[in-house]
Amino acid sequence: MLCLSIPLSFSLATLTLSLSWFPKRMISHCFGESPISLLEKCKSMYQLKQIHSHTIKMGLSSDPLFRNRVIAFCCAHESGNMNYAHQVFDTIPHPSMFIWNTMIKGYSKISHPENGVSMYLLMLTSNIKPDRFTFPFSLKGFTRDMALQHGKELLNHAVKHGFDSNLFVQKAFIHMFSLCGIVDLAHKVFDMERGATNSVTLVLVLSACSKLKDLEWGKHIFKYINGGIVEPCGEMDEAQGALALFREMQMSNVKPDEFTMVSILIACALLGALELGEWVKTCIDKNSNKNDSFVGNALVDMYFKCGNVRKAKKVFKEMYQKDKFTWTTMIVGLAINGHGEEALAMFSNMIEASVTPDEITYIGVLCACMVDKGKSFFTNMTMQHGIKPTVTHYGCMVDLLGCVGCLEEALEVIVNMPVKPNSIVWGSPLGACRVHKNVQLADMAAKQILELEPENGAVYVLLCNIYAASKKWENLCQVRKLMMERGIKKTPGCSLMELNGNVYEFVAGDQSHPQSKEIYAKLENMMQGLIKAGYSPDTSEVFLDLGEEDKETALYRHSEKLAIAYALISSGPGVTIRIVKNLRMCVDCHHMAKLVSQAYNRELIVKDKTRFHHFRHGSCSCNNFW
Repeated sequence: MLCLSIPLSFSLATLTLSLSWFPKRMISHCFGESPISLLEKCKSMYQLKQIHSHTIKMGLSSDPLFRNRVIAFCCAHESGNMNYAHQVFDTIPHPSMFIWNTMIKGYSKISHPENGVSMYLLMLTSNIKPDRFTFPFSLKGFTRDMALQHGKELLNHAVKHGFDSNLFVQKAFIHMFSLCGIVDLAHKVFDMERGATNSVTLVLVLSACSKLKDLEWGKHIFKYINGGIVEPCGEMDEAQGALALFREMQMSNVKPDEFTMVSILIACALLGALELGEWVKTCIDKNSNKNDSFVGNALVDMYFKCGNVRKAKKVFKEMYQKDKFTWTTMIVGLAINGHGEEALAMFSNMIEASVTPDEITYIGVLCACMVDKGKSFFTNMTMQHGIKPTVTHYGCMVDLLGCVGCLEEALEVIVNMPVKPNSIVWGSPLGACRVHKNVQLADMAAKQILELEPENGAVYVLLCNIYAASKKWENLCQVRKLMMERGIKKTPGCSLMELNGNVYEFVAGDQSHPQSKEIYAKLENMMQGLIKAGYSPDTSEVFLDLGEEDKETALYRHSEKLAIAYALISSGPGVTIRIVKNLRMCVDCHHMAKLVSQAYNRELIVKDKTRFHHFRHGSCSCNNFW
C-alpha cells in the first residue's frame, strides 16, 4: 500500500480578515465587479486574500467557480501558496476531478510530490477514480527516492485503472523513470506501448538518455526508431479531451508550462485546430517559451499539420536553436504538404549546416521526391550516411513507384525487401491499384494485409471500391459477404473542422448538428451551382445496392461535404477551410472540392488518412493521386 504520513489538514480560522485594513480602492472595485473578475486581475496572495475575505463577509465564497479559481491561483501562480489552497480545498464538500488534479499538480510544482501522492491517496479514499491527467501531474517533480519508493506502486495503480495504454500516462512514467535512472521500469513501460509510440515519447526518452549518459538505453530507442514503427499520437477524441482540459485551465487562470504547451500543440496538429494553435503561439511568445527548441519544433509541426506552410517556415526562420528534429520537421512538413522541391532544398541546407540526417529525415526526403531522385537518395542514404533502410523507407519507394503506375516494379521491391513487409508497405500498391484499376495486384496486396491484420476494415472497403470502379460485381459481393461473416463494419466517415475557436465534428449522413437544416439546404444549393459549372456525381466507388439516384444522395451526405457546406455559411469570404478526415477522400468528394475552390474562390485544405490536399483555383496539390 502507498503510505505517507504528511499532515494535509489546515484550519480556516485565520481566513476571515478584517475589513478595517481592506483598501478602499479594492472595496469600491468589489462593489463594481464580480469576485471572479477581480481574481482574474489578481497578482499576489495579498490581493487574493483580501478578495477572498470580502467574499466571505458578503456570503459569496461558496460559489464553486470562485473557489476553483482561488485554488487554481494558489497552485499555479508564481506567488501562490499551497497551504492556503488546501485550506480552501477543505471547505469543498465534493471536489471535482479538476480540483483534485490541480492540487496534485500544485504540490509537484513546489517540489513536494510526496504531498501530491498523499492527495492522490486521499482522492482514492473518497471513492474518486483517477483520470488520464492524475498520474502525469503526480509524477512531475519526482526525485529518485520518490520514484524508488512509489513509482512502481503508482504504475500498478495506472494499470489497474486502465491507463496502461494511454499515451499521455505512458509518456509521463517513461520520462519520470528515465530521468530518475530507473531504466528497467522505463523499459517496461516503453515496451508496453510498442506500436503506439510517437515522436514526443521518443524525444523525452532520448533527452533523458543524454542527461543520464545511458548509451545502452539510447541504442534501444534508436533501434526502435530504426524499425520504422513510429505512428502519430493519440486518437481524435483524446485530442479533443487535451483541448477541453486546456480551456478549463484557462478559465481557472492556471499558467501552462512548456510540457502543457507542447501537448496542446500536438492536439491542435491532430485536429487541424489552427485558430487555437495560433492562440497557443501567442501564449508562447508572451511567456518567452519560443526559445525552447522542443516548443519551437512542436509549433512548426502544428503549422504544417494544419496546412499553413507559410507560418511554419516563419517560425523556423525565427528559431534561435535548430536541432536535428527541427530540420527533420521542416523536411517532412514541406514534403507532406506538396512542397517537394523546397523539402529537398531544406535537406541540402541541413547538410551544409553540418547536421547529420537520420532515418526519419530520409523518410521526408523520399516522400518529397519523384522516382528517379528517390532511387538516388535511397542509395545515398546507406552509402553517404550509413543508414540501413527500414521497412518504412521501402514503403516510400513502393509509394513513389505506385504514383507513376510502375506497379510491377513496386511489387518487385516488396518481394526483394530484406525485411518482412508490413501492412503499410502492402497498403501503398493497394492504393495505387485504386487509381490505376489493377484488380489482380489489388487482390494480392489485400490478401497480404488481411493475413497481417484480419480486422482491418479499411482494406475491405478499399477493395470493394476498386471492384466497384472496375465493375467487378461478383468479386465485390464476395468481399461484402466476407465482411458480414467476419463482423467487419465500414468505419463511418468523420470530418473535423475548426471555426471561431471551436472544433466541429461531422459524420456522414448525420443530422444532429443544431444547424442541420441550414447545412443541408446550403449543400443542396452548392451542388446545384456546381452541376451548372460542370460537376457530375462520380458514383463509381459507391458499392451499395442502390439505384443511381440513391447513390448520388449517399455521396451528397459524405462528412467532408457537410463540413464544407457549414464552413461556407459560417465563415466570411476568402477564409481558408481546413478539414481533418479519418478516412481517405472518395473520388467524388475530391472532384467536388476542386470545383468549390474555384467557384467560391476559397482555399480548402483537407488532411485525410493518406495525405494533405491543398485545393486552390480548381486544382489539388496531390495531382489527383492519393
